[in-house]
Amino acid sequence: MLTIDPKETPVPQLHQYLLGAVGPRPICFASTVDIAGNHNLAPFSFFNVFSAKPPIAIFSPNLSGKTGKAKDTHLNIKEVPECVINIVDFKMAQQMSLASSPYDKGINEFVKAGFTPLASDLVKPMRVKESPVQMECRVFELKEIGNCNLVMCEIVKIHINESVLNEAKMIDQQKIDLVARMGGNWYCRAHGDALFEIEKPITTLGIGFDNIPDTIKNSTILTGNNLGQLGSVEALPTSEEISTFKTSFNHSFSSENEKHLYAKTLLEANKVKEAWSVLLMK
Repeated sequence: MLTIDPKETPVPQLHQYLLGAVGPRPICFASTVDIAGNHNLAPFSFFNVFSAKPPIAIFSPNLSGKTGKAKDTHLNIKEVPECVINIVDFKMAQQMSLASSPYDKGINEFVKAGFTPLASDLVKPMRVKESPVQMECRVFELKEIGNCNLVMCEIVKIHINESVLNEAKMIDQQKIDLVARMGGNWYCRAHGDALFEIEKPITTLGIGFDNIPDTIKNSTILTGNNLGQLGSVEALPTSEEISTFKTSFNHSFSSENEKHLYAKTLLEANKVKEAWSVLLMK
């Protein structure tokens, strides 16, 4: 295993290790404005939301790794402590990348990248019309730590394009088609087969790995993900439940591996109880 000591690793190399390992990272497409009214638009992937009460977002327009100079976003926020965080979807990814070009201060990236500015309701920076979700923010703290600048924002208003909502007026993860940042030139598209569901164990208490029989836990067929599914049930099926399942199950197995392969297909279809019944059948 390669072991890295951050203190002994050149910063550009360390930076690439971090970006390659920590991903996909959501993209904060931040619009800001300076005291003279010049608008700026730039993407940052050191970004996330951290609370809903109050709604807090933090992103980091670090000093340039090439010049050591502050980004325009950073400078603008020092003058006007407000921003809009525009969420990036697939259809705007190339234009967003264009906006990351190192244009001189005062150059309007809305114009350069071909985005449509929309007036915000509560803050001075403009929103990006093409963005599916636009969050108006007030900056309550700017923390400068070496080359790192943490912009801490309170989200004061959210605008959501209705085309990405489901019938319950919630954001549909299949419709919003988000993109995220990876290492190097790579991005990730959260769409189609890239999306999968795992039910949150908030109200349930799974039996855990330690209560899975060794013959199943040591399977050469079942993966760690499969075992995680099996360990998430609150109780193993009873002998009566297994017997009932067996009477309606028209299949036989010539080996334990064959049984595990069949259980694996059930787990991949999220049929965990049925998989347990197959695994425990005599």
